[in-house]
Amino acid sequence: MGETASKRLSMRDISIEFPGVKALSHVDFDLESGRIRALIGANGAGKSTLMKVLSGVNTHYTGTIEIDGQECEIRSPKAAKDLGIEIVYQEVDVALVPSLTVAENIMLNTLANKMGKKQVVNWKEVRKTAGETLKRLGVEIDISARVSEITLAEKQMVLIARAMVEHCHFLILDEPTAPLSNTETQSFFKVVRNIVQTENVGVVFISHRLAELFEICEHITIMREGTVVQDMDITPDLTINTIVEHMLGRKFEETYPKQDVEIGDTLFEVKNLTERDNRVSDIDLHVKEGEIVGIAGLVGAGKTELCKTLFGAYRTSGGEMRLKGKKIQPKNPSYAVEAGLALVPEERRKEGVLVTDPLYANVTIAALDKFLTKSGFVSKLRQKKSARKTIDDLGIKTPSECQTVALLSGGNQQKVVIGKWLTSDADVYIFDEPTKGVDIGAKHDIFELISGLARNGKGIIYASCEFSEILGISDRIYIMFDGQIVKEVNAGETNEKELLYYSTGGR
Repeated sequence: MGETASKRLSMRDISIEFPGVKALSHVDFDLESGRIRALIGANGAGKSTLMKVLSGVNTHYTGTIEIDGQECEIRSPKAAKDLGIEIVYQEVDVALVPSLTVAENIMLNTLANKMGKKQVVNWKEVRKTAGETLKRLGVEIDISARVSEITLAEKQMVLIARAMVEHCHFLILDEPTAPLSNTETQSFFKVVRNIVQTENVGVVFISHRLAELFEICEHITIMREGTVVQDMDITPDLTINTIVEHMLGRKFEETYPKQDVEIGDTLFEVKNLTERDNRVSDIDLHVKEGEIVGIAGLVGAGKTELCKTLFGAYRTSGGEMRLKGKKIQPKNPSYAVEAGLALVPEERRKEGVLVTDPLYANVTIAALDKFLTKSGFVSKLRQKKSARKTIDDLGIKTPSECQTVALLSGGNQQKVVIGKWLTSDADVYIFDEPTKGVDIGAKHDIFELISGLARNGKGIIYASCEFSEILGISDRIYIMFDGQIVKEVNAGETNEKELLYYSTGGR
């Protein structure tokens, strides 16, 4: 397949509206093959909407798109693919078939075309082409392995390989490193640089991890409120603070809300807790009233598994939990909710919200009994009234409480996930990577919200691999490695170096 000819893509005067929202307003955007351009902005700025125009998902746009000076109509995903435009979304599983092999997933569109035309599939050629493509990318994955058996980082490589098979000229990467470890991120960057240099692909890189932009990108486009506010080269004198100020339209210093909270008695206590499949074992921890307890660890340390075990999603084989001195044993999430626990999961779209349902249904779902009429039916009027208060309290950006959650930005979806638990009035709130894929402005809102819960005497468990966040918001920190807690420290008496030391197996 070799190196492709240089191409230039231009989007001019792109605008698009949804009911009650002007999502894009007269946007210009350029991309050249062989270059990596960062596209960033706060949640709701319009970056994903713009890329969905380019990838053929948002079809009712106005304006023009040109490739090498020739105007193109992109009114379907197929039209985008035919022009060599591919997109890899953050939720990679939606684009993969888990029961098929790596080779079959890489060649999926080719197989679909052949089968649709009732042509005979040359399976030897399928495996050969898939293997050669991965080799060309410098990626080692067993092409006979089922996709359900490979890691998240490997799934991303499968999707990039699929794009290369389909003669991709322009590749859009939407939050590709959000779920990856530092090591996986570096491997990912190596592959991206490879396809840019050897395949002459133009890459759009969307990320809220701003430090990464300096490592991988050459240019940066910054959006705010549906418009482009800055378009510039990444130079040595460009700082993260400058980028953030352009994103938010104001001066910004990353601060964490001061607690000034009097820590109370022990609220939640766990002793010798072991998950049935040993995903976590021998867990001892406690949380006091008004206390924010951090769970620090790298990707794969067991933080998510611990959160799900506490919440009853994973069964235990030993140990005990006590809430307000009373022994509890969550056999399932429903029991955990009744007992007074709340979980904001890492995978918000998959586990935290009903994306096809309206906002008001989502923020009231954890406490439906509060919205029942005397005859036992759910009152939508009362749901909507409660939802409007939640929208105001959390600053959720939405045209109305009836908006479908899937149409909200990532940061606003996360506020919906949190908002549903405020209605339930839990005692202990478990946050698993709550700022994953969330912009720096929305992060601050989430920190304020968590701090407010602590001021109200709630117990907080805050699990994250972002050590700066853990240090900034926590009172105490438990460090995890290989499914176990290996160290307990006070947040004010430690640093990122020490957290990293213990989270990588240091003793």
